[in-house]
Amino acid sequence: MGELGTKLGLDELAGGAASISKALLAEFIGNLLLNLFGCGACINITQGSTAAPDIVLISLAFGLAVFAAVSAIGHVSGGHINPAVTAGMAATGRVKPVRAVLYVIAQCAGAAAGSGLLKAFTPDRAAGSLGVTGPGTDVTLPQAFGIEFFLGFVLVFVVCGVCDPNKPDSKATAPLAIGLTVTLGHLLAVDYTGSAMNPARSFGSALVANIWDSHWVYWVGPVCGGVAAALLYVHGFSAPAQETPRYKPVAGDEKELKRLDGKTEDLA
Repeated sequence: MGELGTKLGLDELAGGAASISKALLAEFIGNLLLNLFGCGACINITQGSTAAPDIVLISLAFGLAVFAAVSAIGHVSGGHINPAVTAGMAATGRVKPVRAVLYVIAQCAGAAAGSGLLKAFTPDRAAGSLGVTGPGTDVTLPQAFGIEFFLGFVLVFVVCGVCDPNKPDSKATAPLAIGLTVTLGHLLAVDYTGSAMNPARSFGSALVANIWDSHWVYWVGPVCGGVAAALLYVHGFSAPAQETPRYKPVAGDEKELKRLDGKTEDLA
């Protein structure tokens, strides 16, 4: 395989098909759970489709869904669960282009499956638009784009920070930090744009409900914000590499110390 194929990531398909298949399945399931549980919180079974959205409930549902999914599949695929995150990782070279494209396809398919299950489980009188995202009252498209840009920005900025290879101590809390960032974004933006933060999440809802109004905002905004955040973090805020000690004790050193300790005791 040529150098170009290696740069694009074709070698991953040839040499690690089983590994990338598991990663794609993980991304599919992660987005399925996100749309099923997150968008499910947008539906009010008791009061029907005319009920006002409970912003706190929706925010917590999406944040907890991301926390759960990243905790479960992070070791398999990296736990992107979002084309904006994948785009940011691809822009900084952490994910090769072919893998990035396959991730986005799997994410969109999973989100569509999650929204499809939600529609199947929900009474027609309460289903409404199944959590389709759209600009709020009097919110213009440029304003909606700006909100979604910064939703993608803050999410990927935090992802880069907690997944920095030179900050190993932060990896244990990464799923919680990412989930809380999603909650933060929704607390701000549900009334502005529906707070997508995630193009696949919006795609799944729009596909099942067949509502595509202003859909481009929910791709261009988060992806541009995610790429900007990833480039800014990698080139401006990456943690410095940890220095490796020049001398490392080996088993022979410990034996020698024990031998000397024994001689010291004899002399005493």
